[in-house]
Amino acid sequence: MDLDVDVSPVSENDKLVLRNLLNLYLYDLSEFKGTDVNAHGFFEYRRLDQYWYDDSCHPFFIVVNKSTAGFVLVHKYDLLEENRNVISEFFVMKKYRKLGVGNQAAQKIFKTFSGGWEVSELPENLPSQVFWRKVIHEVTGGKYSETVVHSRPVQYF
Repeated sequence: MDLDVDVSPVSENDKLVLRNLLNLYLYDLSEFKGTDVNAHGFFEYRRLDQYWYDDSCHPFFIVVNKSTAGFVLVHKYDLLEENRNVISEFFVMKKYRKLGVGNQAAQKIFKTFSGGWEVSELPENLPSQVFWRKVIHEVTGGKYSETVVHSRPVQYF
């Protein structure tokens, strides 16, 4: 199957679409985090609004053949002149997993911003760790650092 993968900035008009995708993402993560839905049956992502009023936050949809397939939330840190970008959240819907969609989307995001990168995973989320190590190894030719911060694996490059 030929897949055209792209990343597209999320406009404020599409915030509800992103909120709905975040609910699916947080549902997936509940397996590892043990979180529950709120009184309305939704998983809450409290920091969503900052992606439209904080210039250091950048929301993107992952688009496959013109259909929304997930999202990437990027946060840019300029502390101590490090100019580091952070993958805050990354989600590919199950239909599109294991097809190279996440890999292509991640590589496009890495090329979108200058500076270094930081990616971290939940310690219990082993599939995520395998995915990110593979993608980052591909992007860097194996030239990246990994450490553990607050029990989470963190890759820097």
